[in-house]
Amino acid sequence: MSKTPLTVRGADKLKAELDRLKQHDRPRVIQAIAEAREHGDLKENAEYHAAREQQSFIEGRIAEIEGKLANAQVIDVTSLPANGKVVFGVTVVLADEDNGEEKTYQIVGEDEADIKQGLISIQSPIARALIGKEEGDVAEVQAPGGVRAYEIVEVRYE
Repeated sequence: MSKTPLTVRGADKLKAELDRLKQHDRPRVIQAIAEAREHGDLKENAEYHAAREQQSFIEGRIAEIEGKLANAQVIDVTSLPANGKVVFGVTVVLADEDNGEEKTYQIVGEDEADIKQGLISIQSPIARALIGKEEGDVAEVQAPGGVRAYEIVEVRYE
């Protein structure tokens, strides 16, 4: 099984969520289950069933995060040689060839992607078109409205 790339920031966010789930959410749900058990008949106890369902969700999320972290290859882009080449983790400033509009994206792992924050997945068409290119190159991206051309204005290793 191949490793999944993850930025340092993405790994830190997953570790923080895992810590919160284990240290705060899990004990809180266990306490809620104990309190609901004290109310008597478990078959008709909605509080008990809701707490058990929440516990199941929390345990599933803990297992999911632990799996992702175990299978992750954490890449610190600041330790890579800054040679202007687009690789995983870099921040890229692009200029649309049609209208000159500039956009800034960071290429991240699938779990970290959030287009509203300028974080695009390594699997996205834009990222796939950019990987391996350098500052000044033009990347053609197949978009729903047709082929779009972007010039790579800047590549930052931050």
